[in-house]
Amino acid sequence: MASEEPVFAEVSIGQSVYDEDGEELGTVRGVDDDGFYVSSPSGSEPLTLTDARDVFGTAYVMWRCWECGEMGEIGKELPANCPNCDAPREELYYWAED
Repeated sequence: MASEEPVFAEVSIGQSVYDEDGEELGTVRGVDDDGFYVSSPSGSEPLTLTDARDVFGTAYVMWRCWECGEMGEIGKELPANCPNCDAPREELYYWAED
């Protein structure tokens, strides 16, 4: 049985993405060599830190800055700005670090 070649689609920031059932997953927030990152659609339930730890297993849930790559531990919420480059909170995203 021959294996199928993976299909790669081009995505761009701001583009909506959907699962195989046509349900919106969210909007592309960023793209890098590992893939793309999606913001949740409005009205969806946010992933709590406890849930995120369950998803990521033994990884530490941290934040990371899109602008400079700075990482930090998540307290009760994301910082208002990146403490390294002063990028706004919108440039910070959750990161699993093991």
